[in-house]
Amino acid sequence: MKVFQVGGSVRDEILGVEANDKDWVVVGSSPEKMVAEGFKAIGKDFPVFLHPESNEEYALARTEKKSGKGYKGFTFYFDESVTLEEDLKRRDFTINSIAKDANGNLIDPHRGLEDIKNKIFRQTSQSFSEDPLRALRYARFKTYSHLSDFNLNDSTKESIKNIGQSDELAHLSADRVWMEVEKALSSQKSANFFSSIISLGLTEPWFSKVKHFDIDESNSPQLKWAEIQSLNTHSIPQHKLGVPKEFVEYCYLSHQLEKIDIDTLTDDLLIDALEELNLHRNHIKVVEILKLKLFDDKRDYYIKLKDNILSKDFSILGQAPKEDVMEIKRDLYIEAIKETFK
Repeated sequence: MKVFQVGGSVRDEILGVEANDKDWVVVGSSPEKMVAEGFKAIGKDFPVFLHPESNEEYALARTEKKSGKGYKGFTFYFDESVTLEEDLKRRDFTINSIAKDANGNLIDPHRGLEDIKNKIFRQTSQSFSEDPLRALRYARFKTYSHLSDFNLNDSTKESIKNIGQSDELAHLSADRVWMEVEKALSSQKSANFFSSIISLGLTEPWFSKVKHFDIDESNSPQLKWAEIQSLNTHSIPQHKLGVPKEFVEYCYLSHQLEKIDIDTLTDDLLIDALEELNLHRNHIKVVEILKLKLFDDKRDYYIKLKDNILSKDFSILGQAPKEDVMEIKRDLYIEAIKETFK
């Protein structure tokens, strides 16, 4: 049994970037032998194991054959005869198809080191386009600072465009697509994800409404997503992508703030909008959202209005007769509004 470090962690170490996670490939072993060594089996589609001490993932060397749609549409073959070179050949880009042995020696059968030196994304083999997830992974890799200036090899660009022209992207699960989006939003150049998707024709069916992506990269992933939604008139169907609740809430609050037109809304409509914001529960998120540049012209007014509302003693509503609650609440809001714009 031989163990090799593989994938992005090897690539990042070569580039002088600290790798967050390490992936390992085991050659010359079997599921039974791995369990006997104390590894815990976790893989559903193919044998992946957790190391008994480090808890890092170790996968048996394997080959694959396209057998269906999407990134799960593969039949995997693994036994003790599968070589490291065969395993590396099935990987996406040459820069991710480099292995390192226990002595620190690099195994590079696909010239990944040369492509790292020349800053090139090149598909490891012609089977690249069989896995549609690789197109989104490329877009996500472009959000990493140390990979953002790598160029796409012409043949690989054609393979990615072919994925976009097929129906393969539609067969990805929403959870898997969102995972790539969230990772991109957590990176330092999130806009590169969306620009890559648009330029390479990967917008259908998940990102067909995305046209604009000039966002503030200093913000949190939640704020970036809210800004993306705002720039695209809140037209990206979040239920389709399975967007997590916290991200949806930021988008909703941002949308509600955008609806508030201080100059034209009547008091009653303004109160209705403020009720939707629920500032007593959401004031911290609202302050964060107000950092977005789309609120530059209204930020001071909104913050002052928020502070005035929170300064009012809404606790008196708990002692008021039920039939008087709405009128008392309205008066408190009106008082805060008048103090804001007097």
